[in-house]
Amino acid sequence: MNVLPLEVGKLHFVGIGGIGMSGIAEILHNLGYQVQGSDVAESANVKRLQGLGIEVMIGHRPENVAEARVVVVSSAIKESNPELIDARARRVPVVRRAEMLGELMRLKYSVAVAGTHGKTTTTSMIAALFDAAGLDPTVVNGGIINAYGTNA
Repeated sequence: MNVLPLEVGKLHFVGIGGIGMSGIAEILHNLGYQVQGSDVAESANVKRLQGLGIEVMIGHRPENVAEARVVVVSSAIKESNPELIDARARRVPVVRRAEMLGELMRLKYSVAVAGTHGKTTTTSMIAALFDAAGLDPTVVNGGIINAYGTNA
């Protein structure tokens, strides 16, 4: 399978404490990428990421993205966000969360779970099955998987 080059520099996640963003950030960190991020408040996800060694700044300020080579944003981030404005002014590539997730999935064999209800539970069950089979799954889940203590 293809591998993303590790030499891309710092990846900055605006809103890193969100459930979707935190999972992608954790996976990239585990793969060896330089990951950092910011969020408006401290949370369980922020503390978990900090415990892994990921730098998380509280508050959104232009200086947070000074060393970033790629900025990842979710749809929850408004165009008026100072980090997004600064990144665009300096022509730093801005990648949407969905695009980064797609790039991650391009590197792996994938199973996607969709629907109205039960996606988090179903994803957790699939992860447990793959884990029990010794397949060492990489999982991005919409909630914390109790057995892993994380959503990734």
